[in-house]
Amino acid sequence: MSFRSDQARVVVPFASRRPAAVTPEPRRPVLIVLHQETSTPGRIGNALRALGYPLDIRRPRFGDPLPETLDGHAGAVIFGGPMSANDPDDYVKREIDWIAVPLREQRPFLGICLGAQMLARQLGAAVAPHAQGRVEVGYYPIRPTEAGRALCPDWPARVYHWHGEGFTLPDGAELLATGEDFPVQAFQLGNAFGLQFHPDVTYAMMHRWTTRGCVRMEQPGAQPRHLHFAARAVYDAAERAWLTHFIEGWIAQTPRALLQAAE
Repeated sequence: MSFRSDQARVVVPFASRRPAAVTPEPRRPVLIVLHQETSTPGRIGNALRALGYPLDIRRPRFGDPLPETLDGHAGAVIFGGPMSANDPDDYVKREIDWIAVPLREQRPFLGICLGAQMLARQLGAAVAPHAQGRVEVGYYPIRPTEAGRALCPDWPARVYHWHGEGFTLPDGAELLATGEDFPVQAFQLGNAFGLQFHPDVTYAMMHRWTTRGCVRMEQPGAQPRHLHFAARAVYDAAERAWLTHFIEGWIAQTPRALLQAAE
């Protein structure tokens, strides 16, 4: 099942910061979809917890169900993994089909790397390796579009990547950032966002990935391990600050149906 929207492209800038509540109210949890037994939501999980959101962590690959509605959740995030959005595994197909739920209900949805590729597939776009077999493994330049800068300023000059596939821009989506080997780096369709890069990666995660996935650094275009840490010392602070602002604005989105009901 593929979800398509006929709504016009609308980019509403994220607020510069969230106003502090006088009396904090209990937050609904954010659904977190992970793909490996040892995976964590990293910095995105940390940012959501700091805002007061509990995390409902599920791993459909290992049998966890996905909810039929997000009425009980504040939003949903599907993270990355070593598999492909084109794989024939049942759980991959289930996750792609399930993305129709947050799209239909206009709930905040975020796809990171594999999750962004799943979102692209759900929206009818193509996911494929680079034509020359190149990968992005390490820190690479990113260029926000005018819409991307309007949505969330102060993008970092480089962001962390760990992928060998990319995707085309879905019909009706707004391109937020672009790159060299993989032109679509970030996009938005309503309350749904896809990021090809990994702002979620912590220092500990980088150590694990560059150790257990060392074979990836032998592929065309990949950066050697020592450059990952050298670049992190230069670019990580800006990427971390950008992510904090992005998550605050992303989770604060209100479904359009609720806005119309309040008018």
